[in-house]
Amino acid sequence: MPDDLYDRDVLAWSEHQVTLLRRAARGERVNDIDWAHVVEEIEDAGLSELNAVHSLLREILVHLLKLHGWPTLGACRHWRSEIVAFQTDAQRRLAPSMRQRIDLDPIYARAVLQIEPLRYGGQPASVAPKTCPVSLDELLGMSVGALEGAFRAATANGEETAAG
Repeated sequence: MPDDLYDRDVLAWSEHQVTLLRRAARGERVNDIDWAHVVEEIEDAGLSELNAVHSLLREILVHLLKLHGWPTLGACRHWRSEIVAFQTDAQRRLAPSMRQRIDLDPIYARAVLQIEPLRYGGQPASVAPKTCPVSLDELLGMSVGALEGAFRAATANGEETAAG
């Protein structure tokens, strides 16, 4: 196989590498394994999964902030259903080793920044909690209603920042 296959056609490269690795696993001597790129791809696969979980957590928080910021809009029902879908996907993709690498504070900060420019009905969001009022386990395991309550309670306790 040409040396530049990885750069030209990563799918064909990966299929070829899988064939070679399977042969090696059966005990055959194989000399053409592209170890540098195989290692890079394995590393990237793990980071890609971690990034996917980060993205799902941010989407949950964005939708919670929308519910908190505009609690009377007709879109709230849709936002709640989206949160449940994001929770399900995040729970499915979350691996035990990811827990120590997930810090909700910067994810929450990005979610707040994402909703700051939004206007619904011409109105900015009402104040949002200054910090994420729930833990990772709560974010993934609590009902949407309980999460909304945690956001309301944090704001009622004075733990807020302007979100618009």
